[in-house]
Amino acid sequence: MRLLFRLAVGATLFASGRLVCLADDAIEQAPIEYSKAEPRNRISRLQAKLDSGELKLSYDGERGYLPALLDALRVPVESQMLVFSKTSLQRARISPRSPRAVYFNDDVYVGYCRKGEVLEITAADPQLGAVFYTLAQQETPAPRFARQTESCLICHSSSRTEGVPGLLVRSVFTDGSGEPVLSMGSTTVDYRTPLADRWGGWYVTGLHGKQQHRGNLIVEDGARPEPIDNANGQNVTALADRFKVAHYPAAHSDIVALMVLEHQAVVHNRLTKANFETRAALHYERELNRALGEPEGNRLDSTTRRIENAGNQLVDALLLVDEAPLAEPIAGTSGFAEAFEQGGPKDPQGRSLRQFDLKSRLFRYPCSYLIYSEAFDGLPPEMRQYVWQRLGEVLRGDDRSGRFDHLTLQDRRDIAAIVRDTKSGLPENWP
Repeated sequence: MRLLFRLAVGATLFASGRLVCLADDAIEQAPIEYSKAEPRNRISRLQAKLDSGELKLSYDGERGYLPALLDALRVPVESQMLVFSKTSLQRARISPRSPRAVYFNDDVYVGYCRKGEVLEITAADPQLGAVFYTLAQQETPAPRFARQTESCLICHSSSRTEGVPGLLVRSVFTDGSGEPVLSMGSTTVDYRTPLADRWGGWYVTGLHGKQQHRGNLIVEDGARPEPIDNANGQNVTALADRFKVAHYPAAHSDIVALMVLEHQAVVHNRLTKANFETRAALHYERELNRALGEPEGNRLDSTTRRIENAGNQLVDALLLVDEAPLAEPIAGTSGFAEAFEQGGPKDPQGRSLRQFDLKSRLFRYPCSYLIYSEAFDGLPPEMRQYVWQRLGEVLRGDDRSGRFDHLTLQDRRDIAAIVRDTKSGLPENWP
């Protein structure tokens, strides 16, 4: 399995109820102007602190700026995940004996290759979606994050990221050198993907009972095994016999961290899509009203439909609709789960949206903790209002479509109570 930072530059317009495809450079046009717009995210703020001298990044002779960067961004080392397929920028550095490490928190992702030329960083920007940077791994008095725009827009575009600058997680069969054997197929992975199809090309540490996955699997020949025999890759708790773990900040590639990543990537992509769709729809509406001599603010049916369509998809992801069920309990090895649960707000009863279930599903209270994120708060007011409306309808039980039947009555009450007590800026009398 691989983590790819993909940029999809396609966009759509609904005009007179008809789907119209825009040019591939749509996100470079108003109102998004992806490459020209000034980022305002964790990396841009960190760069400002470095420029002012408020903060310095220390350089480590073994791992370069990685330890200092993780510390500055408050990215937990326990989040470490290791990918051994040659599926990223520094592919020559990646193999089963020298995997690429990925670390993350709620709004930033860091990729590290041992002896690599750069660190690869992706920040979740409230207005631009995924913004891509590199940081040279050579010691300098003034470290500088280099934003990657044109090269990413050319090489990293995919409808799998909801048609916006975003994140993509994949599972691929990998040979002994780390080359993905694409002729054997691959799987785009998110929280809806059965465990049996996840984590090809990744190391995975953790306990999961009799459930199977593709992690830790190296294919020795070019033929896909049927059935796939990955007995040696299951319930692995240590990796020291596969590569030199001392070369990395942690000795694990935690199964719970992988599962959280797969949920988070989808929600980040759909937050970006909801943002872009709303802004593009309102921009189109203003231009059309002006051209037709209609009053400003005249609401088009197409605008409403675009907001509702993107908002419904976001609500689905926030509430983990169609989540692949767990057949047996999951347990990580790195301490990630314990560290993750300590973050974020808790209600007066000590409940939190970051609490895990890990017996039949990922979270105890199936509503994404990313409702606290800058990306959520940065949604245009029209979209934010619609999302709160839909969440309220679901949690009150007004929505009888059956789409949210995975939420019990108690789940809905608990989620509503936790959100009411921990989230600022709620609509009056919500839910």
